[in-house]
Amino acid sequence: MSKIGCIRVSTGHQETARQQEITCDYQVDRIFSENISVSTQNASLFATDRPQLKAMLDYVREGDTLYVESISRLGRSTKDLLNIIGTLTEKGVTLISHKENIDTDTPTGKFMLTVFAALSQLEREQLKQRQREGIEIAKAQGKYTGRKPIEIDWTKFGQLYGEWKSKNITGRDFMRRMVSVNLFMRSA
Repeated sequence: MSKIGCIRVSTGHQETARQQEITCDYQVDRIFSENISVSTQNASLFATDRPQLKAMLDYVREGDTLYVESISRLGRSTKDLLNIIGTLTEKGVTLISHKENIDTDTPTGKFMLTVFAALSQLEREQLKQRQREGIEIAKAQGKYTGRKPIEIDWTKFGQLYGEWKSKNITGRDFMRRMVSVNLFMRSA
């Protein structure tokens, strides 16, 4: 029976220190850590595109306990979270969530997990709605115009495309030569 820690941060600016401290408090045997974000465009892929989540789910065995700082670190939508919990339950693994004080080894813990997952998803959706509303108000007031369009040098593009097609340069070289840092700075 192992104690497993699962850590996830959403951006390069976030730190894992707080989550690591919590897993240390639980004296976990192994930590699976990843830096991955989810957006509206890739929300449906979130659970399947997490290598450390997959590795953790492959690793855990019956009798193990998985510790997370918060259920939001494990799954972003109620559906994803409940699928992950289902997998853990099928394998006989207990989930302990520090922030929400949830222990899925108890009936109350299982119920509370479902409630917190739904509330967490509701909070995210309301935040996105408020953001959209704020952008619409800013647009109406002329304060938000969006990003400036990126100008493309089609002659340069054609030349580089020809070099790439004839395998004289790699796709990465194509991108580096086509898009300069100055171009990104002007479009911001």
